[in-house]
Amino acid sequence: MRDTWPLLDKIPFPAIRRGRLETLQINVGYRCNQSCVHCHVNAGPNRTEEMDATTADLVIEFLERRRVSTLDITGGAPELNANFRRMVTAARDIAVKVIDRHNLTVQEQPGQEDLAEFLAANQVEVVASMPCYLQDNVDKQRGKGVYEGSIRGLQRLNALGYGRERSGLTLNLVYNPLGPSLPPPQAELEADYKRSLSERFGIVFNSLFTLANMPIQRFGAVLLSQGEFDRYLDRLQHAHRDENLDDVMCRSLLSVDYRGYVYDCDFNQMLDLPLARNGRERLHLSQLRDEDLADNPIRVAGHCFGCTAGQGSSCGGALKEAAE
Repeated sequence: MRDTWPLLDKIPFPAIRRGRLETLQINVGYRCNQSCVHCHVNAGPNRTEEMDATTADLVIEFLERRRVSTLDITGGAPELNANFRRMVTAARDIAVKVIDRHNLTVQEQPGQEDLAEFLAANQVEVVASMPCYLQDNVDKQRGKGVYEGSIRGLQRLNALGYGRERSGLTLNLVYNPLGPSLPPPQAELEADYKRSLSERFGIVFNSLFTLANMPIQRFGAVLLSQGEFDRYLDRLQHAHRDENLDDVMCRSLLSVDYRGYVYDCDFNQMLDLPLARNGRERLHLSQLRDEDLADNPIRVAGHCFGCTAGQGSSCGGALKEAAE
């Protein structure tokens, strides 16, 4: 797989700095039951990297010590990590909000039959990958049969109250473009999703998040192989909006890999660009128990235009209303 970093490193991006830490996003490993074309983590069934119990304990300690308000758990399929449920319950015990970056079909993996019930019992916010409301597009991006499995997963979550008014159980969906294009306006696409999924399957959800595909890892290699890399980066740069810089997720989020090393965001993690501070080039979460990162410079390069192009893109979807 060809590396896009040498190309991205040559592209300047505006300097930005960190604000107050609000979210600890942890990648608990790269093992996944799917292998998606757009995956910036290059996750799949054959990946073996996994967060161990000692690092999971450190995450829990850090949350309580630093009074971080949100724990955002991603992967791979995070639920396949042996420490996933323990971290969820420990975080909820200290009133930390928990987000699960969920692929829906993992519910049908052996040993995960009660996963939906576990998430509901702990009031975990589910952010579920659903790159389209049409079957052909989903199966093309994520594999044959994924669409039908995703629909079944959404129906299980709905049956427990997820996505329904006044249930207290939040279900958000995530859209990624199929190829090298920017996401359409989030509000309009959300309306299309809600109408189609409701009419065809009776499915309801809270919000749709639109995310741009990052030109790194698997998707970046595909762009290079198809001769589309430069064109896509040019598109991102020309769609950049300075006002999105105020709200990019790296200002308030700290990304942690399965070994406990820290990064400004999950994308930097996948590019192996560790958070730097005071001359230290690679920091571990254990070194930040009492250290405030506010105003620390954020490591940036060409891939960062993926977060500031058009409406902007973050773990919480678009940053701004669609530009006129």
